[in-house]
Amino acid sequence: MAAPNNGGIMEGSSSSDTGVIVLDSVTGDVKRPQFGTRFLKDPRQVFQHNAWDNVEWTEEQEAAAKKKVLENGQPLPPEKQEEYDSRANEYWNEFYTIHENRFFKDRHWLFTEFPELAPQCSLNHESHPEVSGTGDVQQETLDQEHCRDVAALPHTDRDFPGSSAKYRILEVGCGVGNTVFPILKTNNDPGLFVYCCDFSNTAVELVKTNPEYDPERCFAFVHDFSDLEANYPVPDGTLDVVVLIFVLSALHPNKMHTSISRLARLLKPGGVMLLRDYGRYDMAQLRFKKGRCLSENFYVRGDGTRVYFFTQDELHELFKNAGLEKVQNLVDRRLQVNRGKQLTMYRVWIQCKYRRALFSHQKEAT
Repeated sequence: MAAPNNGGIMEGSSSSDTGVIVLDSVTGDVKRPQFGTRFLKDPRQVFQHNAWDNVEWTEEQEAAAKKKVLENGQPLPPEKQEEYDSRANEYWNEFYTIHENRFFKDRHWLFTEFPELAPQCSLNHESHPEVSGTGDVQQETLDQEHCRDVAALPHTDRDFPGSSAKYRILEVGCGVGNTVFPILKTNNDPGLFVYCCDFSNTAVELVKTNPEYDPERCFAFVHDFSDLEANYPVPDGTLDVVVLIFVLSALHPNKMHTSISRLARLLKPGGVMLLRDYGRYDMAQLRFKKGRCLSENFYVRGDGTRVYFFTQDELHELFKNAGLEKVQNLVDRRLQVNRGKQLTMYRVWIQCKYRRALFSHQKEAT
């Protein structure tokens, strides 16, 4: 259920032209530069690159964005809102039937921003600068602790898909596999197992029929993660990583808290939840016209799919109330440039990492 993006731009897309080129110290391969390496210091040079990081908005720009959202914020009647909610599965199936696997690009940027998706825990990576919002918690230390403590945890004897794996990743809202397949291709560790689910049975079928789908390393299944009665194929406390990429925003806001809390129980102590999603006043939000608002900051697209635009504080409360600890909560405020058409596009995404407390921390609290 990875969400489409208004304006024909791939969600979360990032050009390789966003910073200096970095070589992986282990493989020697070219790595995508991490966010926060290219800054626009001279506005006259805006069209020299495809994207600029951490572009600060002026007060006037912020005020104009708020005004536009208010102008187009009259909610649709309750009966129309109920229709979009009850037919959500139908709209997503139609979306994937039309687009199949042609809409999204593979998200190779994931391995730079989320090195936790490499189960060897040996990638050399730098934590985000001060603007990342990590506070006093150092990412590198957390990664080392996670590897050490998870290795010492007992694993369940229950037989389930991937039960013999040493490192388990679940992606919720996998779409047609644009995160799953890069993970499988990048990692050849036999101890890795990837689970992926989507609200749309059409999307899951596209994943399963992909020639790169390997049932020995991956398990795809249909699942509505807002349905608390629906079971996951793994026991609680067995996942190392849960990935949410532009999917939480597709849920009704009233269902977000319970859905995140249910996912949090699937994590091992020390496991992490990774999120990237739409931020408040992103270009996609400002492009919505009147008659598309369902509730405050929640909209329906022309194809019937829905999208919410978050603030950092909202996401922090969701994760904190689910019992998770903040590792990272940052705004990726980016200026994307179409040099051919001389156009500028302001994108606002939020990136989060939240961690389930280790056993030692829980004991201290009791």
